[in-house]
Amino acid sequence: MGNSNSLFGNHVAGDINPGAKPTKLEFAVKMSCNACVEQIRSKLDGVSGIDNFNIDFTMGTVVVETSLPSYVIQHRIQSTGKDVILRGIGGKEHKNLGSAVAMLGGDSGFSATGVHGVVRMTQFDEANCIIDGTIDGLSPGKHGLHIHECGDISKGCDSVGGHYNPNNVNHGSPEMDEMNRHVGDLGNVLADTDGRAVFRIVDRLVKVWDIIGRSIVITESEDDLGTGEKEISKVDGNSGHRLACGIIARSAGLFENSKKICACDGLTLWDEKNKPLAGSSRQQKQEQEEGLQPSSSL
Repeated sequence: MGNSNSLFGNHVAGDINPGAKPTKLEFAVKMSCNACVEQIRSKLDGVSGIDNFNIDFTMGTVVVETSLPSYVIQHRIQSTGKDVILRGIGGKEHKNLGSAVAMLGGDSGFSATGVHGVVRMTQFDEANCIIDGTIDGLSPGKHGLHIHECGDISKGCDSVGGHYNPNNVNHGSPEMDEMNRHVGDLGNVLADTDGRAVFRIVDRLVKVWDIIGRSIVITESEDDLGTGEKEISKVDGNSGHRLACGIIARSAGLFENSKKICACDGLTLWDEKNKPLAGSSRQQKQEQEEGLQPSSSL
């Protein structure tokens, strides 16, 4: 199909790196007939960046081995008109070394600007972590992406601390070694003309087991990667105001999430798709749909 960037339509983003470290993505797909299988197959067959895939109509799953961002695959499956949920990400060898997710903005994270998105982290092997995400509401252009030391968003993104920097070194480029960059330095992601950044980064310093409970932040400006003349360049790349952030939480790896009904409130997988993940917002949404008066907060 030619260059894999054609898969993005108007959502071409930086740091895709389609040739590196293929992962397996597990999707739940709402399929109603055998013809659905062929429709999905037609969207995945022969696509550059997809190495292999398996569609299981009985289980309602599609597993794709790919070096493309998860958004690209999910978008292609959704283009058949099917409901799709990403359930797990893992390495090719089925070794679940750790997975995590951060919700920026929305009900689980913080954003004062309407910027929101999801960033997933998967430990591909002992040496490499894959950071896969989609962030919306950005201004077109490059924006810094960083892991911060704390997961405290009680005061928004101002209370998450500085970049995760266990080696106490200067800020730098993700291409540098551990003595010349923060572990949390993930470089820049590129938002398109619609304000969407789709990215897939392979990083050799980030380890999922070290970042659970910390946070991830997207900034208003481009990270200069420590090369600027201002002193703050060596601190945060002079990348400006923190637009949105989210706490990094442990998540299901490949084939680790088989639930069809949520034990907490009885919602099915597909009912849950359009609900907030947790907290009072989830409860209020459920009560509104059932015609009940929303519970007051204490």
